[in-house]
Amino acid sequence: MHSTKVRKLTLAALFAALTAVCSQIQIPLPMIPLNLALFSVHLCGVLLGAKYGAVSMAVYALLGLIGVPVFTGMGAGPAVLFGKTGGYIVGYVLAAAVGGLWRERFGYSFWRLCAGMALGTIACYALGTLWFMFIAHLDLITSLSYCVFPFLPGDAIKIALAAGLALRLAKTPMLRG
Repeated sequence: MHSTKVRKLTLAALFAALTAVCSQIQIPLPMIPLNLALFSVHLCGVLLGAKYGAVSMAVYALLGLIGVPVFTGMGAGPAVLFGKTGGYIVGYVLAAAVGGLWRERFGYSFWRLCAGMALGTIACYALGTLWFMFIAHLDLITSLSYCVFPFLPGDAIKIALAAGLALRLAKTPMLRG
C-alpha cells in the first residue's frame, strides 16, 4: 500500500516536471501563447487518475507561484498565476481530474480517452476563459476568439496523440500497478 502511494506521488512529481517542459515548447500568439502543456496534463490525468493527476497539476501551479520558472516563456510568480492566463494554469488541475475521472469510470480505449480529455479541455477552457474575461475586461466572444478558437485544432491533435501514447504507456509496469 505504502509503495503504491510513493510510486503515484513520484509519478505526479514527474508529470509536473513534464508539464513544465511542455509549457516551454510554444508558439507565441497575440494574447495567449500556444504550447504543449495540455498534452502532458491529459497524459497525467488519464495515467495517474483524478486524484494524483490533480495533485500533479497543483504541484506544477504551486511551483510556478513560488517562483520556479515553469510557466510558458519561463514565467513564474503570483503575477503570472493571477494574471490573464492564470485561469488556464489553474484549469490544468481540473483538466487532469476530469480526464482521470472519465478514465476511472469508462476505462482505456482510444475514443473513451479522447472523450475524457475533451471534457477536461472544456473544463480548462471554461475556467480559463472566465478568468481571462474578468482580468482583461473583455466580452465572451472576444475572449473566445483570443483564448479558445485558435487553439481548437491544436488541442484536437494533442488529445489524439495523448490518447494514443496513454494506451501504450498504461501497459508499462510502472503505470500499471
